[in-house]
Amino acid sequence: MSACSALLSRRVAGGSCRLWCITPPPLRSLIHIRSASVAEPGRRRSDEEQLWEAAGYLPFTRARIGSFFQENPVLKNPFLEDALLRGYLKRHLPQEGIFSDLSAFGEHLAKEVDGWGRECEVNPPRLVHFDPWGRRVDHIVTSPAWKRMKDLSAQEGLVAIGYERSFGEWSRVYQMSKLYLFSPSSGLYTCPLAMTDGAAKVIQSIGVSQPVEEAYSRLTTRQPERFWTSGQWMTERQGGSDVASGTETVAVPQTDGSYKLHGFKWFTSATDADMTLTLARVQDQTGATIPGSKGLSLFYAEVSRDEDGRLRGIEVQRLKDKLGTRQMPTAELLLDGLPAHRLSVEGRGVASIANMLTITRIHNSISAAAAMRRVLQLARDYASRRTAFGKLLKDHPLHMQTLARMEVESRGAFLLVMDVCRLLGREESGVATEHDAHLLRLLTPVVKLYTGKQAVAVVSEGLESFGGQGYIEDTGLPGILRDAQVLSIWEGTTNVLSLDVLRCVARSSGMVLHAYFDQAKSLLAGASSVSALAPAVKTVVDALSELEEFVQIAATRAPSYLELAARDLAYSLARIYTGALLIDHACWKGASPSDTYAALRWCEQDLCPVAQNQRKGHYDSNTSLDAALIFDQSVQG
Repeated sequence: MSACSALLSRRVAGGSCRLWCITPPPLRSLIHIRSASVAEPGRRRSDEEQLWEAAGYLPFTRARIGSFFQENPVLKNPFLEDALLRGYLKRHLPQEGIFSDLSAFGEHLAKEVDGWGRECEVNPPRLVHFDPWGRRVDHIVTSPAWKRMKDLSAQEGLVAIGYERSFGEWSRVYQMSKLYLFSPSSGLYTCPLAMTDGAAKVIQSIGVSQPVEEAYSRLTTRQPERFWTSGQWMTERQGGSDVASGTETVAVPQTDGSYKLHGFKWFTSATDADMTLTLARVQDQTGATIPGSKGLSLFYAEVSRDEDGRLRGIEVQRLKDKLGTRQMPTAELLLDGLPAHRLSVEGRGVASIANMLTITRIHNSISAAAAMRRVLQLARDYASRRTAFGKLLKDHPLHMQTLARMEVESRGAFLLVMDVCRLLGREESGVATEHDAHLLRLLTPVVKLYTGKQAVAVVSEGLESFGGQGYIEDTGLPGILRDAQVLSIWEGTTNVLSLDVLRCVARSSGMVLHAYFDQAKSLLAGASSVSALAPAVKTVVDALSELEEFVQIAATRAPSYLELAARDLAYSLARIYTGALLIDHACWKGASPSDTYAALRWCEQDLCPVAQNQRKGHYDSNTSLDAALIFDQSVQG
């Protein structure tokens, strides 16, 4: 008889055996609690305890903490895991070289680059104001992984692809597809890439000549040793989007035709960039400036150091302590004689950055769609590893329903973003029609505002799918949500962009809406013979009719009516157009049953909330009631 059996016999005979003692060995893994399994300090473990430990019946004794460990979700090649991306490219850009490049890049992301991104998160930038001898140096120290991201970005052509235009009007789709894969693993390096792309676009639109010819070459190169990134220093203390009244920085003319900038920049992203574009007001000989947007000009400045190692004309006041995007240095800067060159015609600074805003808003939308896709890929993998209530998560219908709803949102966002990328590529290749130009102008703010809000909701739901682990920082999962929150704020909040939609409608005399309705209807044309899609087609057609009716009624009302409706109008534009895109994608010859199902599921929601709220009278109400509700301090007696 074994020692353990002898012990059991003795305890049973003595009549003092605990109930769990007779549990047969195969079931012992189910036992997780035993009182006094670890000897108290100063007390020797009893013979009985030593026998139990030797037999393996004390799984939680001393350093032994049990045998079960939950498998973590594994990031696999994000290109090979994304059926929609591969299907979209197969339909529109079936180039073997592109598929090979994206597949290899996806493998590199999963096996190595994603780890760099995590390193950027856990080793955020820090500011060193002084050297050991008290000299002001203002060094922003970043992690080695952040520097590797810069080299990788150049080598992979993450900016260059958009300017090489090797694939004509589809070059932007190729570039943004690559950034879509890169973004969630990039440690937020896609943010400086967005501003770099925007700066290159501005320089290209103004004209590539001195003094920015060398800068443009560096912004768009594939050579890591030559590659530059650009900052975007617009925001000052008085506000973000309202640059017209919020910009106090002045530009003092120099005898050689250059300028020196003096001002305070409140929020400068990617402050470790090699150059920047910024707005300032040119001073005349008396020191006076022109107020408002008419007084703003666009300037180019390089970030450099003098022979003593001090930044030329810049003092870094502090790094911002942000909710997310901690991987990237964001700082407050005092400009004290920063050498600069004026790029725009004097007083045309705001107009000159319009192209930059188009680019950065598209990049923002790509990051939003990418965040949704990444959390879904991880949740899908986890559902095949995590067991709860006797079966894997993937075998729980309610869990699958929740992930499917997230999947539909993710697919809609991807197709909406890619269509805007397609329009941008057509414009840059010189093949865009007036119809395309109107669509690009309207859809750019729409896609940015809508995907930004989608990302926060989908990523939050995604974290919930991991249970408590989704809330634990060192899993890396909470960082996805913290970083997603910036997407609805940077480059214009939801309300600011909703009002921008109204401005582009007004400035085009409604032509952008004519282009929108024509394009949405044309996207439905291919579905006329697909009976499975009939319910979705009907829903989109009905929503378009409701939207047209709203527009006609709103045109007869005061401007305040449309302003109150602006946000719902933008959401309606996004949902209806996305429904049409999902239907169109479900009709091509390589479509899968999942493409059809996604289109049907998308169209189950209210596609035109602006019409429904109009019928409820939401835009007729006295806005003072809203204010009274918010600031209500009364107490009922």
